[in-house]
Amino acid sequence: MDYEKTAEILFPDVRETPEYYEERYPARILPQGARVTRLGPSPTGFVHLGNLYVAFANERLAHQSGGVFFLRIEDTDDKREVPGAAEAVIEALDHYGVRFDEGVTLAGESGAYGPYRQSLRGDIYRCFAKRLVASGRAYPCFLTGAELDAVRAEQEAGKLTPGLYGRWAAHRALSFEEVRRRVAAGEPHVIRLRAQDDAGAHFTVEDGIRGALSLPQNSMDIVLLKTNGMPTYHLAHVVDDHLMRTTHVIRGEEWLSSLPVHIELFQALGLDPPVYCHTAVLMKQEGETRRKLSKRKDPESSLAYYRAEGYHPRAVREYLLTILNSNFEEWRAENPEADADAFAFTTDKMSRSGILFDADKLNDVSKEVLLGIPAAELAAFLADWAEETGRPEAASLKGDMRYLARILDIGRHDANPRKDLAYGAQILAFIGYFYDETVRAEDAWPENVPRADVPRLLGGYLEGYRHGDDRTAWFERIRALAEANGYAAKPKDFKKNPGLYKGHVGDVSAVIRIALMGRKNSPDLWEIQQILGEARTRARIAAAATRA
Repeated sequence: MDYEKTAEILFPDVRETPEYYEERYPARILPQGARVTRLGPSPTGFVHLGNLYVAFANERLAHQSGGVFFLRIEDTDDKREVPGAAEAVIEALDHYGVRFDEGVTLAGESGAYGPYRQSLRGDIYRCFAKRLVASGRAYPCFLTGAELDAVRAEQEAGKLTPGLYGRWAAHRALSFEEVRRRVAAGEPHVIRLRAQDDAGAHFTVEDGIRGALSLPQNSMDIVLLKTNGMPTYHLAHVVDDHLMRTTHVIRGEEWLSSLPVHIELFQALGLDPPVYCHTAVLMKQEGETRRKLSKRKDPESSLAYYRAEGYHPRAVREYLLTILNSNFEEWRAENPEADADAFAFTTDKMSRSGILFDADKLNDVSKEVLLGIPAAELAAFLADWAEETGRPEAASLKGDMRYLARILDIGRHDANPRKDLAYGAQILAFIGYFYDETVRAEDAWPENVPRADVPRLLGGYLEGYRHGDDRTAWFERIRALAEANGYAAKPKDFKKNPGLYKGHVGDVSAVIRIALMGRKNSPDLWEIQQILGEARTRARIAAAATRA
């Protein structure tokens, strides 16, 4: 067959050559050792935790080397595209601090290597497909859907590897005249790779995470251009990663099986491939076994989950670093105050086997991170999150930000600081008692305090309450109140002689605590009253005494 004439018949409108695009997209001028990485999501409307995991790895690799990190939207499959999905990806990643140097943005595109939407790069793909046909490395395939179904059925019946190869690649050997006739007749066709078909041969490639891999050479005549002229992922990413001068591709291990195709495509075009880095799958513990984190089964697989629950972006980033690099936690222990961006991320410290996503670990990391965020900054985050997610408390939180900051600062500067709150929804549930519209009577009065004593104790507390008392003077008044009503001034006295007392001072404190906050467990009671203020404290105690 005359391959060059075949290429002209198939692509009569393609006038540019690959050399033209080589000049249009020259090698980047970057420092020695700088890496160029990219994120290439499909706009399907679902932003997965794995997207953030891979994005974060790519961003660290590029920016720590003085390189470039860009966003390319891989939107060649219009059947799967969801309107607004690309914008959702950008906004979601921006929320977690992932910043791109160029590519698709909410305001359009930025950068000299665009377009960065693959749907706008059709002429480029057709140019490179034409070169593959002209060199004999690709060919037109006119097999109909019914014929492909028959091939599939035959292979399934024989329990053979599915795909077009060997005798099933029937249109590999079409003559030039036959191709010309079919094209002239307007028969739909795809462009397929003409695989080297070296049965049983293997090749070695160096993976940036997994090291040297020995893989079987590709034997499949996979589709490069679909009948509508749009490329498959295989051709599009090979062409784009070369022209955009990508040096490293970090992607999920599900692409390992396609690596032989991609390496063959680079070789067929006479191009050097980037360093491929295949990450391990995110796993979830379920009973005694682990399984892949599922979009359908696991709400925590979606980034929207962490936004809805109110996880601070810094906490999510910090947690991802613990599973991205095996030495991060050791580094953090040695550098407790350092910014996480100071950590030297490397691909060789990434896991090669399944990565366990651990929600408990995320919460532990989040508690530590929140402790390091100033109360005023944390209050601003919480109030904005509550407003963004339509929480009914939003107006109250934003109504007095200083009040909210004081609430969040309780116990954070103690010798053993509080580390019991991990995310927004949990924090709001915990601090609800500070707001009159959300305070609830959650706990009953102490069992060993007679019901008749409750209004008496609360009334006595109000009579003696002095808002200006320091912590010591305040508690001495409670001791006196306890003794005056038949309760031991000290728990140890009650323990020694339980028959002499109704209870002890802790029971009296519990009555006051429940009256103020509706619960028996809370941070320091004196500090809570200082934040609530005298008027609110007195009003709540009086209302509780009346209810009791």
